[in-house]
Amino acid sequence: MTELRFSKIDPLASAPTRAHPGDAGLDLCCLANVELGPSERLRVATGIAVELPPGYAGLIVPRSGLAAKHGLSIVNSPGLIDEGYRGELQVLLLNTDRERAVSLQAGERIAQLVVISVAQLAPVEVDSLDDSSRGDQGFGSSGR
Repeated sequence: MTELRFSKIDPLASAPTRAHPGDAGLDLCCLANVELGPSERLRVATGIAVELPPGYAGLIVPRSGLAAKHGLSIVNSPGLIDEGYRGELQVLLLNTDRERAVSLQAGERIAQLVVISVAQLAPVEVDSLDDSSRGDQGFGSSGR
């Protein structure tokens, strides 16, 4: 298993962890108590930074339990962490509930970090693209 190096920017930060062996995402926790009012968005600190290996990127994605129970999502989901970024991981939470506030306690899991391999492709302009069975059929083209 390849290592994911991380450091605690704040000594109160929680290390990224997997809830179960084989889980794709590493849980990220909030550094301090926060409250999001109805329809409010907030940048939430995790207190950690990561060193992604060359050829990898990180995606910060919502936790399904928080979405189902409280309507919490991530504004820019997924949040993209580039290989060279060494700053604090922060999560842009959004309370989608229009009536109720959501309170989160320091150390509570708020998002997941999924590390993916990234192909470094060089853009090349061409006069036309090869045909495919789908072609230019976009939104709603599968009939669902």
